[in-house]
Amino acid sequence: MAIRNLRLEGDEILYKKSREVEEIDDRIQVLIDDMIETMHKYNGVGLAAVQVGILKRVIVIDLYDDNGPIVLINPKILKEKGEQEVEEGCLSFPNRFAKIIRPEEVTVEYLDRKGKKIKTKAKDLLAQAICHEVDHLEGEVFVDKIIPGTLEYVEPEEK
Repeated sequence: MAIRNLRLEGDEILYKKSREVEEIDDRIQVLIDDMIETMHKYNGVGLAAVQVGILKRVIVIDLYDDNGPIVLINPKILKEKGEQEVEEGCLSFPNRFAKIIRPEEVTVEYLDRKGKKIKTKAKDLLAQAICHEVDHLEGEVFVDKIIPGTLEYVEPEEK
């Protein structure tokens, strides 16, 4: 496993649409493991493959609960319900936070890392994370969707 380099604000790849994963092979498994490790290193809740420079429809999410990381391959949001105003940040836009409107609940269909098709309902933070990461797969970034006037820059803490 390895920590991958994050693609940051201004990198053109963040605005490109990711491609479907045709086959869940060893390279995809290594990518998934590296993405989980990279997400944890930077204390992220989610990470899309495009954020480490790979235009594949793969996302990982970890709410740091007892369920561990979730892997979603070729995710499709089938249904959205409700609305919530949330504060959001992004590993590709370090130290930037803003308010954004996200669905309160989503129904998502995806493949897990073994290729099994799963359909699930996600609420609150999980719904928010799924929407944020699926946006990345579409070449959309959260700073383009913020509620005007809510973007804040937080100075990083000295180590």
